[in-house]
Amino acid sequence: MTQDEMKTLVGQAALDYVTSGSVVGVGTGSTVDKFIDALGAALKTDPQRVVGAVSSSVRSTERLLALGVKVLPAESVSSLAVYIDGADEINRQGDMIKGGGAALTREKIVADLAERFVCIADETKLVDTLGRFPLPVEVIPMAAAQVMRRFVAMGAQAKVREGVTTDNGNLIVDVTGLAIPNPAQMESDVNQWPGVVTVGIFARNRASVCLLGTPNGVRTLTF
Repeated sequence: MTQDEMKTLVGQAALDYVTSGSVVGVGTGSTVDKFIDALGAALKTDPQRVVGAVSSSVRSTERLLALGVKVLPAESVSSLAVYIDGADEINRQGDMIKGGGAALTREKIVADLAERFVCIADETKLVDTLGRFPLPVEVIPMAAAQVMRRFVAMGAQAKVREGVTTDNGNLIVDVTGLAIPNPAQMESDVNQWPGVVTVGIFARNRASVCLLGTPNGVRTLTF
């Protein structure tokens, strides 16, 4: 089974976590695209499968609108039952690194509205310790050099992601050479640095469930 086929499996499986007639939180990325595709197919037979969505990116918003799904601004919603999103890495406690698609800040905002975070990923994303995938940090442009120096002082390497501006008009700094044994502490620490909008560690808003695509089907991890 290919990686793409595993993503399709978990995208379809995520529909089971969406209550009919609800507003769903929708993340960003290639695996989430599979969920949106599955949602589109479901809507053909059940137009009330969802009555709206809160989206974490322009990309996902455009895909949802193309299906006829009403996209609501996050500020108009007080809570969501579920948020469906992928991960660049997830550990065995449900902590994640996210932001490969540069939508980490909006993803955290929508995740914070949700009672339940359902992570959909293929098995290559499961790790024992976060840090193999470059850690994205959204920064205000004038702070980029200062933030990178802080990471270099920690023994890591950091660089601005070329040609990328977030939907919020900021830059992404990608950090490599880190091992993150205590994601919650690092998330808290880096978020306090001047000029950091948010760091791509999702420990405070970690996954409740992970639907992991494997060659043998979908493996469900609960945290």
